[in-house]
Amino acid sequence: MGTFWLLLFGVLIVLLVVIVAMGVVAIRRLRRGPLEDNGHSGSSLSEPPRDDPHPQGPEPSSAAEEKQSQMLAALEQRSGVLHERSLALDERETRLELERGRLRKLSDELESRSERLQARSDAVEDARTAAEEDLSRVAAMSEEQARQELLDRVERSSRRLSAARAREIENAAKRDADRVARGIVLSTIQRIATDQTAEAVVSTVDLPSDEMKGRVIGREGRNIRSFEQVTGVDVLVDDTPGSILLSSFDPVRREIARLAMQELVGDGRIHPARIEQAYSRAVDKVHDKCQEAAQSAIMELGLVGINPGLYQYIGALQYRTSYGQVVLEHLKECGRIAGAIASEIGLPPDSCKRAAFLHDIGKAVITQGDGSHAAEGAELARRFGESDAVVNAIASHHDEVPADSAEAVITQVADAISASRPGARRESMEAYVHRLTRLEQIATAHEGVDKAFAMQAGREVRVMVLPDVVDDAGSERLAHEIAHEVESELSYPGNIRITVVRESVATQLAH
Repeated sequence: MGTFWLLLFGVLIVLLVVIVAMGVVAIRRLRRGPLEDNGHSGSSLSEPPRDDPHPQGPEPSSAAEEKQSQMLAALEQRSGVLHERSLALDERETRLELERGRLRKLSDELESRSERLQARSDAVEDARTAAEEDLSRVAAMSEEQARQELLDRVERSSRRLSAARAREIENAAKRDADRVARGIVLSTIQRIATDQTAEAVVSTVDLPSDEMKGRVIGREGRNIRSFEQVTGVDVLVDDTPGSILLSSFDPVRREIARLAMQELVGDGRIHPARIEQAYSRAVDKVHDKCQEAAQSAIMELGLVGINPGLYQYIGALQYRTSYGQVVLEHLKECGRIAGAIASEIGLPPDSCKRAAFLHDIGKAVITQGDGSHAAEGAELARRFGESDAVVNAIASHHDEVPADSAEAVITQVADAISASRPGARRESMEAYVHRLTRLEQIATAHEGVDKAFAMQAGREVRVMVLPDVVDDAGSERLAHEIAHEVESELSYPGNIRITVVRESVATQLAH
């Protein structure tokens, strides 16, 4: 189509050029006419003049010019018509190009649809072939075998769907939880800085000289026996130069003994009467320190209405450590975290802060590891008039009783955050090794597990599975099962990440 219109346009241009050329020739002929008339008149000068009954004047010249102007006007008019036709042809050509592009696009879409339909047809054909194979296989089965095959297929499908659904729910929960919890936890943890101390059951008292060891022991051990009876701690005098050791699992009693021994060594006069006097003054000092520490912590957190009878127990926790973390500092840290979390989620911060601050008060009563400090702390708080919500938060912070209040839940969260942050706590080497070994044992006990490694100081367990035995859905299920067993069997601060790795590697040697 485009070639035809181009040819037509060329023919019209040629016609226009021919017409213009003809017009020019006609004009030249008209101009040459008067000159020829003058030539004829010149040649007739020799002849005698004749009397012309119709003398010629200027009229023929005027008629020629008029005829010439008419022809020029006609040519200009025809040139305008040809120009308009040329523009119309250009416009039509543009429309044809647009229409051709639209048709090309429709052709591409039809081709793409045809390919998709062909792919669907192939898939349907494959499914039909697989169905025919299944039918032929089922036809050879007994009723019991067919029933078992159906049950196995439904079970595999259900497991796959449940694993996918669980993953979807977990991802949605993580998105919402991470978005809210990250801001809450970071905003609270950034405000916290606590002093740490190593957990110990002995205190060291420096001596000015080794001669002082003899005075501490006394004649036939009289002084050391009296000191141990009065203070209730063991005095260890060994070959270490310039010091003696005081050993006791009760940190308050050990601190009293340390102050009393320092006073006796500084005075130099050591005998049973002086020991009793020094012990009495040391008890008063420790009592005052406990009162001051409790009042300072309560004022720092802005708590009001705490019974003064609890001050002695609260202050005693400054001498108690748990996994290397000072318990009183841990309580203040938990109080700040709980107050910040409560403020973020719209709960009264005072009650949550109070419950978190008092949740380990039972450790001031339980010093030998016997009994539950949660139960003892709840009873102590109830005896001194704390509310039921606070008592429940203290009793349930280790899940020994159900948590039935918002204060209890926030107390558990604050306790976990304070205990699990890096550098907060330490544990013995024996307990650490046992926990790592047990983590690997729990993981390798499952079917399809090839190897398991406890990594990052026991905060992650990486499980390698056999790809032929465990599929992708089974990997998700295995991770949930291992996490559930770890939660039910082990006690640990913070979280432990369970990572299941399923990798299939194919290797071929090219010769």
